[in-house]
Amino acid sequence: MRNLVIDYGNSAAKVGIFDSGTRTSQHVFAAIELLKEFLQKTHADNVIISSVTTDAKAVAAWIVHADKKFILDHNLPLPVKNHYATPQTLGVDRLASVCGGAMLFPGEDCLVIDAGTCVTYDFIDRQKNYYGGSISPGLAMRFQALNTFTAKLPLVQPSDTVPLSANNTEQCIQSGVVNGMVAELDGIINQYQNQWPAMKIILCGGDTVFFENKLKASIFASPDLVLTGLNSILQHNVDIQ
Repeated sequence: MRNLVIDYGNSAAKVGIFDSGTRTSQHVFAAIELLKEFLQKTHADNVIISSVTTDAKAVAAWIVHADKKFILDHNLPLPVKNHYATPQTLGVDRLASVCGGAMLFPGEDCLVIDAGTCVTYDFIDRQKNYYGGSISPGLAMRFQALNTFTAKLPLVQPSDTVPLSANNTEQCIQSGVVNGMVAELDGIINQYQNQWPAMKIILCGGDTVFFENKLKASIFASPDLVLTGLNSILQHNVDIQ
């Protein structure tokens, strides 16, 4: 059985192909026309589309060689129990990531941290109960905000090695943003660990590589966790039909 999963995010579209539960290929498309061309010629048994930026129904219309198509929204059945108070406002990427966490570590408490455009923290317990989490600005957004909302601070790029106390403006910004974000990540993780000491910590998203060796806690890095979660949701819906 071949599954096609599409994660249409803020900056690009990621596509994963799963054969009998194993991901066999992955593709990233920054241009919508390239994605459309790829989907029009790709064959799959089942498809799921998750989109936070564009009309998922329009993307589904590009897929002509598939038996079953699903669009991820708050009405689609999930392999986890969603207790979010306003499910219609919950980002579908967050839903997919917690489903991915439950898939990777069944029977375990999991904290999923998605370090992308935003940083999202989402906790799912060992009984697959999901209640929510928190959202804060991502790495690039923090640098952009300092430049946008001040008169003179420049837009700088993150650096892997920044001092705690810098002596020029560029490094001061790098130190504040990078060290501040690491402190936030460590602090949030520590608060969860105080309640669930044995939980698994999963880091995913575009900035996974940047942060995976900077955190104090032991983490499992899975940059493409959303694709894994989407496939678990897709398979769940195929199985219950």
